[in-house]
Amino acid sequence: MLSQKTKYALRALVELARADGAQLTAGEMALRADAPRKFLEAILLELARNRMVTSRRGKFGGYTLARPAAEISFAEVIRIIEGPLALAPCVSPRLGLRKCDDCPDLALCTLREALARARHATADVLEGYSLADAASSTADSAQLAAI
Repeated sequence: MLSQKTKYALRALVELARADGAQLTAGEMALRADAPRKFLEAILLELARNRMVTSRRGKFGGYTLARPAAEISFAEVIRIIEGPLALAPCVSPRLGLRKCDDCPDLALCTLREALARARHATADVLEGYSLADAASSTADSAQLAAI
């Protein structure tokens, strides 16, 4: 399940995508994304450290996407905030496909095939869905707030 932190990150980034290159302040994004401002500011800092957004300080400051919205997938955002998409390390390429702590033998694991299929299906969907896709969706902000 996605954490609230990840949902706020996705909502805020979709709002930046909708802004089409215009800067938004943390306060504007918090209102549009229905997110607590202070919490969102911490999330935006993390996204800036990971080169997902750029920030500009000062009276005319704000945030913009660091790359075009079409180049930023939901999977990339989720990985930054949550970590790997996989349900177990034995099916996570990012974790080196290492065996689980309680697994006696990776080659004999009876769960691995199902977990691998789930990971691949999830990755296919989330890597194929960009911020631009979400921004151009017919869903309004209230519907996005439901994610």
